[in-house]
Amino acid sequence: MTENAQQQPPAPDSELPTQYAPAEVEGPLYERWVERGYFEADAKSEKPPYTIVIPPPNVTGSLHLGHAFQHTLMDALTRRKRMQGFESLWLPGMDHAGIATQNVVERELGKEGKSRHDLGREAFVERVWQWKDEYGGKILGQMRRLGDGVDWTRERFTMDEGLSQAVQTIFKRLYDDELIYRAERIINWCPRCLTAISDIEVEYQDDDGELVSMKYGEGDDTIVVATTRAETMLGDTAVAVHPDDERYKHLVGRRIKLPLTDRTIPVVADTHVDPEFGTGAVKVTPAHDPNDFAIGQRHDLEALTVMDERGVITVHGPFEGLDRFEARSAIVAALRADGRIVAEKRPYVHSVGHCSRCKTTIEPRLSMQWWVKVAPLAKAAGDAVRDGRVKIHPQEMEKRYFDWVDNLHDWCISRQLWWGHRIPVWYGPDGEVVCVGPDDEPPTGEGWTQDSDVLDTWFSSGLWPFSTLGWPEQTPDLKKFYPTDVLLTGHDIIFFWVARMMMFGLYAMDGEVPFKTIALTGLVRDQFGKKMSKSSGTAVDPLDWMNAYGSDAVRFTLARGANPGTDVPIGEDWVQASRNFANKIWNATRFALMNGATIEGELPPAERLSATDRWILSRLNKTVSQVDALYDDFQFAKLSDALYHFAWDEVFDWYVELSKTTFMAGGEPAKVSGRVLGEVLDVTLKLLHPIVPFVTETLWTTLTGGESIVIADWPKDSGFRDTAAEKEIETLQQVITEVRRFRADQGLQPGQRVPARLTLTGTALAPHEAAIRQLLRLQPEGDAFAATATLPVGGATVALDLSGTIDVAAERKRLAKDLAAAEKEKAQATAKLGNEAFLAKAPDNVVDKIRGRLSKADEDIERIKAQLDGLPQA
Repeated sequence: MTENAQQQPPAPDSELPTQYAPAEVEGPLYERWVERGYFEADAKSEKPPYTIVIPPPNVTGSLHLGHAFQHTLMDALTRRKRMQGFESLWLPGMDHAGIATQNVVERELGKEGKSRHDLGREAFVERVWQWKDEYGGKILGQMRRLGDGVDWTRERFTMDEGLSQAVQTIFKRLYDDELIYRAERIINWCPRCLTAISDIEVEYQDDDGELVSMKYGEGDDTIVVATTRAETMLGDTAVAVHPDDERYKHLVGRRIKLPLTDRTIPVVADTHVDPEFGTGAVKVTPAHDPNDFAIGQRHDLEALTVMDERGVITVHGPFEGLDRFEARSAIVAALRADGRIVAEKRPYVHSVGHCSRCKTTIEPRLSMQWWVKVAPLAKAAGDAVRDGRVKIHPQEMEKRYFDWVDNLHDWCISRQLWWGHRIPVWYGPDGEVVCVGPDDEPPTGEGWTQDSDVLDTWFSSGLWPFSTLGWPEQTPDLKKFYPTDVLLTGHDIIFFWVARMMMFGLYAMDGEVPFKTIALTGLVRDQFGKKMSKSSGTAVDPLDWMNAYGSDAVRFTLARGANPGTDVPIGEDWVQASRNFANKIWNATRFALMNGATIEGELPPAERLSATDRWILSRLNKTVSQVDALYDDFQFAKLSDALYHFAWDEVFDWYVELSKTTFMAGGEPAKVSGRVLGEVLDVTLKLLHPIVPFVTETLWTTLTGGESIVIADWPKDSGFRDTAAEKEIETLQQVITEVRRFRADQGLQPGQRVPARLTLTGTALAPHEAAIRQLLRLQPEGDAFAATATLPVGGATVALDLSGTIDVAAERKRLAKDLAAAEKEKAQATAKLGNEAFLAKAPDNVVDKIRGRLSKADEDIERIKAQLDGLPQA
């Protein structure tokens, strides 16, 4: 906290407006929090640290519901820990997003009729920086709107000076340890983005294509192969068959004619070939297929590249200069004319890889690239979870993590872009290769050039947990806040980001893990559980909902749907319901303040409290304990639901209503209840604050006069329990609920007053007669009272005079129908529970459910019979 914050506590409003207006409250409140330094973490503090780093959004990005969802949960975690006395650091920043950002700026240049090559590398990179300064980081302002309690003084960018030094440092260390190397291999190539992309940046989808079977060779040397990519046959350097396939043993080792060319190619035997699939023979194009490349390596085959970086055919002949898809049709036509086509299948649906950014069909391409040797790094990342140093939550997600890290291939880290961290390697005129660290001077002189490629974006973001804290320098921040406590992110980027951070963190930090817990969330879906998309009209801009209903409403809706690891459906009506909850909190607190709710003075001892007071305090402490346990288990949906029902049902609908008669009577009991209500509101608002920060701040500072709920102490379970009071109020609730139901069944209006006689003697309900009459709109019985309905419930009897208000015959008929349905339900449940064969096979939860149905049927039968007995004879 800043010195200024300590000197200038805010003056709370003496009164609350009649209505809560989020648009007027949220913006100014957030700026006040930032100005007072509430979110700033102090590396010199003696408080225990609690650290979360934000998954850095792309500099090109804007806030979508997925961001809002995860940011809400991260903010809730850090706000709670701050209130618990931890030095909480939630560190923000952005990713330079190499391909995405370069594409944006290239599109802008295209509008001017220029390309990046017209500017040259240096000028183009400068143009990207200008774009970043002017337009990048839009999402940061939107994070403020959501209420993100991040430490803006520590904001980082993956291309800033400190993080660039970290990237160069770890590249040099990995290179010196022979964990980074350069090699020519097959990679995924995007002909639109003109760069290599990693396996996890390829999206596969079923496309309509064609399967063409064609004859290679002549006469007895003929062999049939099938392909979906006929254009690559120009680069074939072999045909492969299985060594045990008797059909082709006479051809193995011989050379056959490759159609449409003047070349011959060998027939090789390789166990990779499945003799049961197709003809049992496959064409081998080592430069354009990863499996073929491996066959080529085993048989020392030539790798012929027949396409350029844009997917245009480069070999001599009639197909040179054709786009790959144009060449496909032309080559099939030429083969058909030559009598080489045996069969054609169209459409042939098969899985095709596409660039995840531009959706262009990717092209496997032989290319010289830089690679990370991941085997030792991946093993360390797997071991850290297996030995418990890192916990994955929910635990069932561990298998997915292990499936990935235990089967990792070497990682292609070079990208053919201009925007990004340039590979720190120089090549000399005589074949020298020099890797330069951040403290080294690059070689100079004639003939020396730097590698033109940049590093994969995930290389720099993989360093995020420690590079943002100042590594490779041993900074106070690094010492205080590393390792981080929780990585909260979507299960969809386990492969992209989580595994990278684990590998790099363990390597760079001498075996110390980058985070202690990986909390994986699901993805936000529409209200029907389907993926949101702009094309289908289901994509939602969270800012629209924030404008309409307030940020608290959006946050609470998202948190209430956050079950660990599972997707989150969300619809606008749910946000409306959360807005109503915020209004309920506001109105109930406003009522409480007008009726003497206060936190002044000590809470009275239990012997001075009414049963209603003891009940709500007992429930309050149970809720504190429950919420703490659910937070520690990352059960945001359950804790939000628990808070919702405690606040709305128990505090506002029951305690406040039950206390109205006490407040109206005044005197010492009213003062005691005012103090209890103040205590309950104080704790409830604190429990709600991490998820709904704005409305709770306004109400809490008004209630308490405190500086800010952001820096208030988190509630603790005092241990107070009163099971007798809880039982007493549960009985009271049962009476009120049953009579209300009966009134509704008779068609009585909620506010309609009815004469009633209450028989409460000998029950714990006697002190509650005034409250019962008030809540049920029951007036004194009067001299002409005639009981027309008697309801025995909860040990008490409520006799009502409904003269002239109900049709007794119709009511008996309705109740008789309900009784028959309840008795039928009881008979069915009893029969199932008496069936030994059923009990032997049925799961425990199914049996428990049927037992519950039986118990409910018994209760319904008893209730309905009592209502029938209470009705006068027709």
